[in-house]
Amino acid sequence: MLAVRNANLHYGAAQALRGISLDAEMGKITCVLGRNGVGKSSLLRAITGQHALSSGTVTFNGVALNGMAPYGRAKQGVGYVPQGREIFPLLTVKENLETGYAPLSRGERLIPEDIFNLFPILRSMLGRRGGDLSGGQQQQLAIGRAMVTRPKILVLDEPTEGIQPSIIKDIGRAIRYLRDSTGMAILLVEQYLDFCRELADHVYIMDRGEIVADGAADILDTADARRHLTV
Repeated sequence: MLAVRNANLHYGAAQALRGISLDAEMGKITCVLGRNGVGKSSLLRAITGQHALSSGTVTFNGVALNGMAPYGRAKQGVGYVPQGREIFPLLTVKENLETGYAPLSRGERLIPEDIFNLFPILRSMLGRRGGDLSGGQQQQLAIGRAMVTRPKILVLDEPTEGIQPSIIKDIGRAIRYLRDSTGMAILLVEQYLDFCRELADHVYIMDRGEIVADGAADILDTADARRHLTV
């Protein structure tokens, strides 16, 4: 599993994470919720190697990730779907998917058929430029690109942001399928409560850079959780 212990992170003098500890277990969907600006994306940047921790540890399946570059973490099985999708707009859909080959050995450099089973629209758009896709289609492409890396844990930063309801349902089905069919760990940062309530096996709630509550998905219905999630 992924284990974060006593994680602190600073941007200059500003502290974004304060003693964060959490687990994301294999075969489970772990959701991190909180208002804007509480440190959720900073937590994912620390896990994926985009920003170094000031102190604390991140381990995955017993391997220490501290100090490891993002591409090294990808080789360890950490797949990342960033907020805003960050697909390559001038590359085709096929070329965007093929960028996921980077951490793979030559013999593994194939696009898994599961991606097209989950997101059939991508097969019909392989020759289209990524920048010409709708926001929802780009989100499916970003998830597909992460899946090409053969992740053992899939880390998603607000995959429902700015996405139409029908695509949100498709993404929810895909996340549930990946958990159930592959046994991978899924770590999901979200603000959409209903999406997490339907999917999550375990929920963490953040406020001001700290974990203030955690438990099963029904924790979202408690008064204490609502106090930290409402604007």
